[in-house]
Amino acid sequence: MNTASSILSIAKSTIDTESKAIANLSDLLTEDFAHAVELIYNSKGRVIITGIGKSAIIANKIVATLNSTGTPAIFMHAADAIHGDLGLILKDDVVICISKSGNTPEIKVLVPLIKNAKNKMIAITGNKDSFLGQQADFVLNVYVEQEACPNNLAPTTSTTAQLVMGDALAVSLLDLRGFSSKDFAKYHPGGALGKRLYLRVNDLSSQNMKPQVGLEASLKEVIVEITEKMLGVTAVIDNDNIVGIITDGDLRRMLSKSDDIAGLKAKDIMSNSPRLINEDAMAVDAKEVMEEFGISQLLVESNGRYAGVVHLHDLIKEGII
Repeated sequence: MNTASSILSIAKSTIDTESKAIANLSDLLTEDFAHAVELIYNSKGRVIITGIGKSAIIANKIVATLNSTGTPAIFMHAADAIHGDLGLILKDDVVICISKSGNTPEIKVLVPLIKNAKNKMIAITGNKDSFLGQQADFVLNVYVEQEACPNNLAPTTSTTAQLVMGDALAVSLLDLRGFSSKDFAKYHPGGALGKRLYLRVNDLSSQNMKPQVGLEASLKEVIVEITEKMLGVTAVIDNDNIVGIITDGDLRRMLSKSDDIAGLKAKDIMSNSPRLINEDAMAVDAKEVMEEFGISQLLVESNGRYAGVVHLHDLIKEGII
């Protein structure tokens, strides 16, 4: 077997091993999972998630997912907890301990301290009969038959299972809270994802110039307006109402067809059925309209009146496309 084939074989085996373990998780779910979700949902405190080693890394990711979906969560390293960080835990907090074996020295020291403080504790462990499993109020079983590591040592399949169980918790809580895309936008204001959720057409069009001409504008006036406003388009306006649109493409087509252009007016060149979008529409809606009709600009309206132009380049600049 050549090197490339060997590498691909190992990769496929890893994916296959982990996918089978994840599929098996649904068979390991018990009512403890539902009770754990209800406990967190009804809690007046936060979720404190702790672990050590690779489980600590997974704990950090679950914390991030919970925080971004409406459940306040804090990471506490299990080793640091027994050296002062236990002060993070307040009386109403729910603690989630993550450990594959459930029997690590740090967990054995930490768990009794949590129990003494009367905090409710959820275990995410691959060994429900472990010290952690026996002491926890609820156990989420993430048992895996083997790691993807050929030596069955490096945490691979087991940490994937922990991560998936954390996602299951987060999504269940999200659903209970009725967490919507608007709520999601509040927690994700930065980056392309956030912008797709909160950025409106007016946020873009208000930054552009507002090209417009009247029905009787001359060809020269149309060309000057399109050139000066640098959007490749101008609206044709009559009594503040949009009656047409002229793009630089319309001008090129007109020049290729007409020999006598001296007396042409805006009304002779314009397309009288322009694509419009309301200024309060989401920017992502403007993207979908442009893609559907193969255009790069949309005229923006507000209360039936011309309000400006949103351009494809605006969407690209903001990461919407």
